[in-house]
Formats: sequence, structure tokens, C-alpha cells
Amino acid sequence: MAVYTEVSDEALRAFLTDYPLGELIAFRGIAEGVENSNYALKTTTGDYILTLYERRVDPAELPWFLGLMDHLVHRGLACPAPVPGRDGQALRALAERPAAICTFLPGVWPRRVRPGHLAPLGDALARLHLAGADFAPTRRNALGPAGWAPLLERCRADGDAVQPGLIAALDQALASILAEWPAGLPVGHIHADLFPDNVFFMEEAGEALRVSGIIDFYFACTDLLAYDIAVCLNAWCFEPDFSFNVTRARALLRAYSAIRQLSPEERAALPVLCRGAALRFLLTRLFDWVNTPPGAMVTRKDPLEYFRKLRFFLSAENAEAVGG
Repeated sequence: MAVYTEVSDEALRAFLTDYPLGELIAFRGIAEGVENSNYALKTTTGDYILTLYERRVDPAELPWFLGLMDHLVHRGLACPAPVPGRDGQALRALAERPAAICTFLPGVWPRRVRPGHLAPLGDALARLHLAGADFAPTRRNALGPAGWAPLLERCRADGDAVQPGLIAALDQALASILAEWPAGLPVGHIHADLFPDNVFFMEEAGEALRVSGIIDFYFACTDLLAYDIAVCLNAWCFEPDFSFNVTRARALLRAYSAIRQLSPEERAALPVLCRGAALRFLLTRLFDWVNTPPGAMVTRKDPLEYFRKLRFFLSAENAEAVGG
């Protein structure tokens, strides 16, 4: 579910009086997503997305997220544009939650990743990195390497109930990843959560498959650019049986490098960056798995999916093994 906060018709109509968006035509909750309450909004001026930011999002960080999105749109990236109200402000309050309206993006996200998705993805990711280069404000990656040990500690008591020996294996993996974590690589603004459900594609007659939108920037931060690639290699390049599809990985990296050339140091660091990305998603899933009370209306994601991916990347001896 992705509607945690209900909005009445009366409250919405009052909210919309602060915007030059015409009259309300239709309004419905969107079932996808897990962090915030999202609604599809149709008015006489077009289609929009209304987001109410729930308690897991720090309201103090919302101007950074919205500012980055606005900046990227003005640099030509296909991402949601925050819609300002009549007073010029995009961030407001609705139903006792911070709220914003953004433009609607066409396209669909791939329920099944095909080889043809990877080159457009790599191209779009590189363009995102370049477009954000002159956005001056920064945001620390709260789920970066410094956050992994505390997160693991919060899972320690119950983690082995998910799989016997899991915590000891993660202790060992964390120590080796932190010992090898690279320094001095190019840094910039990254999406940090570019899973298939956050990328829209369109394929029109006579045209190649293309990315029509990148959404959900609420884990975006300032970190190693190549780490964003590692997140994508985790999220897009495994088959259902958890075998790694190196052909997909090469397509992604080739398209990315055609727009923003990776340095030799970035390529060499890809295996450990992939291990770190696998560990990050494993830990957040594990935390949710052991801390979500029975009966909660939240779909928990299997942390062992990323344990299998982590084991593959731990066995990767060089960049070539992950497509580099």
C-alpha cells in the first residue's frame, strides 16, 4: 500500500485553491511505493502527482529533494517537476503532512527487465549525474558506509531467525567491504534507489526504447557517482534464479560511459561498490523484516534476495566480472 494518509475531497479542493491548476476532475490513491502517500491528480490543466510525505521523511530535507528535482528538470532531465503554488512555494501542508504536487510523467516501469532496457538506463543515469553537477547544495548519504554498522547492530538480536548464521556472515562481509571502500573517486548527486519501478520507459512505433521519466528522489544524496551504477547493477542485472547477467551490465556501462566516461579507478572499484550496495539494501530490508509487527499493512521485502546478490559480488575478483 502507498496511501498512509487519507485526504478528503473537501481538504483537497481547499488545498488546490493555492495553485493555478484549474478545477479538480479526478483523484485516486496510487498503490505502488512504500515510503509516502501518493495520489494521481487530474485537473482541467493536466495530470499531476500529489505526494504527502510520511514520518520516515525528514521535513527539513524536503527543500533539498525538491530543489534537486527542479534543477534537473531545468537541465533537461525527464523527472517530476515540483509545481509551485501561487506564492511560488512548492512545499505546503495537507492533512497534517508536508505535501507537494509534481508533474505527471508518461511511460511504464518494466515489470520484467529486458536486455533493451539497460542501454537507455545507462544513458539516463549518466545524464542525471552530469545535470546535477552544478547544483550546489549537498546531502549526506545517511545509508552510506557509516550507516551500515549501526543498522546491522539493530538487526543483531533477531537476524539469525531469518537465516541461521546470517549475522556472522554480515559481520564478516561488512568488515571486508569497509576495509576496501574506495576514497578519492568522483562525487556528485546520485539517485541511490534507481530500481526498475523508479524508471519509466516508452517505445513508440519506429522509435527505440527510451527512458521517459525517473522518479522517487527521496533517497537521493551526494556520494560516489559510481556507487549509483553499483545500485543499478544490483537492481537490474540479475536473473530470477539470481545468476548475474553480465551482458546487461556491459550494456549499462557502455551506454553510461558514452555520456560520462568512467575513470580507471571507478571501474576497478565496481566490485566493492556492488558489495556495498547489496549490503545496504540487505540491511534495510532485514531491519524492516525483523521490526515490522505482525498484521502491519506493509509488504516486507525479502532480505535474502540481497544476501544472494552479496555472495555473488563477494566472489567477483575484478571489474570484468561485473561488466566493467
